[in-house]
Amino acid sequence: MSTVKANDTVRVHYTGKLADGEIFDDSRGREPIEFTLGAGQVIPGFEKAVLDMAVSDTKTVNIPSADAYGDYRPELIQAVPLSELPEEIKPEVGMQLVSQAPDGQQIPLVVTEVNDDNIMVDANSPLAGKDLVFDLELVEIK
Repeated sequence: MSTVKANDTVRVHYTGKLADGEIFDDSRGREPIEFTLGAGQVIPGFEKAVLDMAVSDTKTVNIPSADAYGDYRPELIQAVPLSELPEEIKPEVGMQLVSQAPDGQQIPLVVTEVNDDNIMVDANSPLAGKDLVFDLELVEIK
């Protein structure tokens, strides 16, 4: 039976949970995630977890934050003057915005504070600094 190796393209069903069991994402009920190992399309721990799996194999893996979305980085929180926002945006705490880096990369941001002059935005992933648990099922090796 064939197993997953480097550079394979795979399709995987998963349930992603926090360490306390809270589910943050689940592919059941939709198409499985498809990615190529080594292409950096998924977090490193997820990629490592599917190595050597065979089609129909299932497993549960614990992925420490270092192999998931990394540590929470306070330097990714910054103030943005309200005058720099497009006029049609009325910022509220929890609102998701997207900024564009000079290289064209889009950076998702969450508004964490709004005051008279500025908003505070956080570019950390909501899963940064958290250990994750994934239930995996390998659906296909392409």
